[in-house]
Amino acid sequence: MSRIIISTGKYVQGNGELKNISNYVENLGDSFFIIASENGIKRTRDAIEESFKGKDSLLAFEAFNGECSKNEIDRLCKKLKENKNNVVIGIGGGKIFDTAKAVAYYAKVPVVIVPTIAATDAPCSALSVIYTDEGVFSEYLALPKNPDLVLVDSSIVAKAPVRLLVSGMGDALATYFEARACVRSGAVTMSGGKATKAAFALSKLCYDTLLEDGLKAKMAVINKVPTKAVENIIEANTYLSGVGFESSGLAAAHAIHNGFTALEECHGLYHGEKVAFGALVQLVLENSPMEEIEEVIDFCLQVGLPITLNDLGIKKVNNEDIMKVAEISCAENDTMHNMPFEVTKEDVYSAILAADELGKQYK
Repeated sequence: MSRIIISTGKYVQGNGELKNISNYVENLGDSFFIIASENGIKRTRDAIEESFKGKDSLLAFEAFNGECSKNEIDRLCKKLKENKNNVVIGIGGGKIFDTAKAVAYYAKVPVVIVPTIAATDAPCSALSVIYTDEGVFSEYLALPKNPDLVLVDSSIVAKAPVRLLVSGMGDALATYFEARACVRSGAVTMSGGKATKAAFALSKLCYDTLLEDGLKAKMAVINKVPTKAVENIIEANTYLSGVGFESSGLAAAHAIHNGFTALEECHGLYHGEKVAFGALVQLVLENSPMEEIEEVIDFCLQVGLPITLNDLGIKKVNNEDIMKVAEISCAENDTMHNMPFEVTKEDVYSAILAADELGKQYK
């Protein structure tokens, strides 16, 4: 089996970089279809238009309807074709990224992703998650390549709600542990091959960066300022975690996250918040050394990530619900099967309750 690593064509990050966007995209085309929320257009339009001032380029701004659905993708593809645009730029959060990537794929044009938050590792990935117009999961769209450019203006990300940055840290927290499990099992990753040493090294660097700079970054973003620690955490959440998960693999933590999405009590949580608790459950499944488990719990407590079922919104534990979570996490096509040993729903059920009890000891 081949070893494969995939990544965005170019990754750019820095304070005020949005004003330089024209310099980074001029080699991709000359007519840009820009997808963002109405508020996102208001917040970024002036900087983008100033960047392109004096250049022979066309800009078409189009408001996103709010859902990455087939109908919305079709609508935007039609608009792009009418405008004769030859590059797609997606500005905002996860659903806009996925929509922009899908539109570019169907239109056969380059795509640029401009995150305004650092809440997940989705910007760099070659994947779009498609929903119905009502927001119900429909399908995964596996793309033939990663975005051509990901551009992150850290001054914009620093002004987003701090909970979004912390959620991104929760998503990134699982990257190393899931990568380690996949390397041990020899699992095939989302890149279509086995993990490279480079991807695994980035996964470990992601974890080390969180421990070193996570709390400092949170304190800075509470005050809406981009410091060196914020820069490091944005990179960890966006790029290190993105390459790490896609080219090293997912395992128990994300599968357990998928299980918790079935519980109504958890619907108010962000993706990364559920993934963080999933990482703790994975460590219990692996019977990891107590020193490692304590390190993860301490980090979660520092930055404000869940370490108990109560933190997930589950005020009264129903054993049937927990078994339902365990059963979903062990679904045939989920990533639980990348673990280096067989995992049953009974194993996951036990590990969830044990992780919850461990978390309570540190509250």
